[in-house]
Amino acid sequence: MLDRLRSIPVRGLFARLFSWLFFGLAFALVAATIVDVFELLNSDEPLMQAMINGVNGSIIALAVYELAMVIRSEYSGRSETHDIVTMMRRTLPRFISTVCVAMSLEGLIMIIKYSQLDLAGHLVYPVAIIASTALLLAALGVFLKMAPKEIGANGCDESCTTK
Repeated sequence: MLDRLRSIPVRGLFARLFSWLFFGLAFALVAATIVDVFELLNSDEPLMQAMINGVNGSIIALAVYELAMVIRSEYSGRSETHDIVTMMRRTLPRFISTVCVAMSLEGLIMIIKYSQLDLAGHLVYPVAIIASTALLLAALGVFLKMAPKEIGANGCDESCTTK
């Protein structure tokens, strides 16, 4: 029994566990968002509030789903042969793009909501969210520019090939 437990790769086991956990959380967020939107539609709340809550919940669920997809695709297989930089180059842009879309939509929704409620003094918060989104995208661009494209078998990237 102990030999069988030792043969199970811990990395793959935890990757499957966390990916299923995040898939479950994404499904729960979608279900909670649907219930929340129907409750708001049946109450005296305006339609715009129900739609904003639906978009917010859907964006968060999408980000959690994307995280589960990244964990499942990158960590559950036998990727020990891949270099960490190559793996980061593949997964970071996809995940950070999803996070940036979520953050920018959240900031825009907050701007719309605060402008409708005449809370111009509170516009600092959504502007800070949008500025941090731009900073995150710029940092991703710097990382992608500085990180080697592909690490070869000799541990050298494509810029150090001999002529």
